[in-house]
Amino acid sequence: MREAQVTRNTLETQISVKINLDGTGKAVLNSGVPFLDHMLDQIARHGLVDIEVAAKGDLHIDAHHTVEDIGITLGQAVAKAIGDKKGIRRYGHAYVPLDEALSRVVMDLSGRPGLTMGVEFTRGRIGDFDVDLISEFFQGFVNHALVTLHIDNLRGKNAHHQAETIFKAFGRALRMAVEMDDRMAGQMPSTKGAL
Repeated sequence: MREAQVTRNTLETQISVKINLDGTGKAVLNSGVPFLDHMLDQIARHGLVDIEVAAKGDLHIDAHHTVEDIGITLGQAVAKAIGDKKGIRRYGHAYVPLDEALSRVVMDLSGRPGLTMGVEFTRGRIGDFDVDLISEFFQGFVNHALVTLHIDNLRGKNAHHQAETIFKAFGRALRMAVEMDDRMAGQMPSTKGAL
């Protein structure tokens, strides 16, 4: 089983993340940010990864540090769980619709951090959640998982639907990228022998 647990403690947050890349989609989430818990649940369900998140943050100020640091810690846990990457597919992609919304996520477990987001949310907040924090979450993730990630919302009129399609597509792209490929049989997924 490809599992990892990472704890991150800063002046603003105390976060523990546990992940099983070969899970069943089970999530135990206590981020203190209900909308983020809903989105993390989508990653678990659609990625078929088990995720546990326990976080305490300076939510009396706002959710920024908590959301960003959960992205960082999740990225560290994914990198640790993947290990040497031998035998994985490396690339993953998914299109996910939800009613009028459609998003595409493409991922490369490249060993190099990079985030490109083409998303224009129809409003700035979903309930109490600031949609700017979605890019902060993914930036923290890519910087510490060392992945290249392209996220595009192709259409949508409802910000909740836009966000949900992004996180569902991310889960499915992650699932594809970390999947073991029998034809790779212990090889690094690169023509140069290294990512």
